[in-house]
Amino acid sequence: MAHENTALNAFTHPDGVALCSDDVLFHIQENGDWLYLNSPLPAKFAALFSRILHCIDNEYYLITPVEKVRVSVTSYPLMLVDYHLPEQSTDELVFSTSIGTELAAVKIQDVHVTDDGIYIQLIRGLVGQLNRACYYRYINDYLSFD
Repeated sequence: MAHENTALNAFTHPDGVALCSDDVLFHIQENGDWLYLNSPLPAKFAALFSRILHCIDNEYYLITPVEKVRVSVTSYPLMLVDYHLPEQSTDELVFSTSIGTELAAVKIQDVHVTDDGIYIQLIRGLVGQLNRACYYRYINDYLSFD
């Protein structure tokens, strides 16, 4: 994680990589689908690009060592559609996204439940939101209203 933060600081520092264009080329819809120039982006490409997606000062960017591209996001950049307990763990969950990626394990205590939904703070400033089915499953598995 420290190595990733060092690399990110080099790219986002004022002397780092410049924004390629002020135009928004990518858009992430509320359901987690990605668009490129308003055309659907195949999930395999969305999964690839999600690995270089960053949120900096509430703005989203795809950042590589040579370029930075602006991304618009309707609500949250990652829609979480499923989860499981990793082997040998009782206090962490591994979430799957709508674009077919699996995230690093998250401690159950770090899952934020609000009146509006269930969210998880992720790496690179990103936040994931549980979709409806995952939301109800999580409530059933981990929240008690007794």
